Amino acid sequence: MGEVAPNDVALDAPQVLTDEAILARFHASKNPPGSARTLGFHMLSVSQAERRVEIAFAPAVEAVGNPMGQVQGGFVCAMLDECMSVAAMITSGMTCVVPTLEMKTSFLRPALPGPLKGVGWVVRWGKTVCFLEGELYDPEGRLLAKASATAIPTPFSKFKK
Repeated sequence: MGEVAPNDVALDAPQVLTDEAILARFHASKNPPGSARTLGFHMLSVSQAERRVEIAFAPAVEAVGNPMGQVQGGFVCAMLDECMSVAAMITSGMTCVVPTLEMKTSFLRPALPGPLKGVGWVVRWGKTVCFLEGELYDPEGRLLAKASATAIPTPFSKFKK
């Protein structure tokens, strides 16, 4: 295993960071997960006050395409899950992971490989459960899919791989 860069390590205590500092931290990440690379993940914006993030995705058809040349639904779900879970991590002050308990996705139109934009936000944050929502858009701003999820905020110090 390679070394983890200091900016890639989650902390047990909340950090007081500006939205810009959190965004810079994501952009400086030297060790993104394979799933983020497959989805073409790139953080666009962070709003701690709104508990909301915007993320660009640029999946390649050879990595995520179905036989019809569209983004396979499981990858659409993965993009929405990324948006919601990152919004929750930011809401925790970058101290928690948020394993998903359940997720419901509504597919409104096909997603085509190429640039897509996801938005995720925290509806309600509690000690033992949080409620999340997300949406995925095409380059023209058309809503492609929506999701809602229930997750368990789990401090990094208690998370077992």
